[in-house]
Amino acid sequence: MRFYAYHGCFEEEQKIGTHFTVDVALTYDAEAAVAGDDVEMSVNYQLVYKTIQRVMNEPRHLIETVADHIVRDIKKDFPQVQHVTVKLCKLNPPLDGKTEYVAVEMEG
Repeated sequence: MRFYAYHGCFEEEQKIGTHFTVDVALTYDAEAAVAGDDVEMSVNYQLVYKTIQRVMNEPRHLIETVADHIVRDIKKDFPQVQHVTVKLCKLNPPLDGKTEYVAVEMEG
């Protein structure tokens, strides 16, 4: 997923913003969904996206905090999810040199 958001420790990051990518892996028991080919028995990925979008729209200083909130909110909003892995990348971070991205990975 790609987002434009305002996370960062520097004032300019919180005013100007930058691009982020979010990769999410979910673990849950999909046996009933698969057996019945029933989307209602699976995790609705559109709603998962909305959860992530909501978190990304709340500016924070640390991308670690953002990733942690994504993990926690997914588990709260989707109790059937047993495990979440989130990789959050800040593209073109303001570092002294050319850096494609910085990333954190959180699990829960």
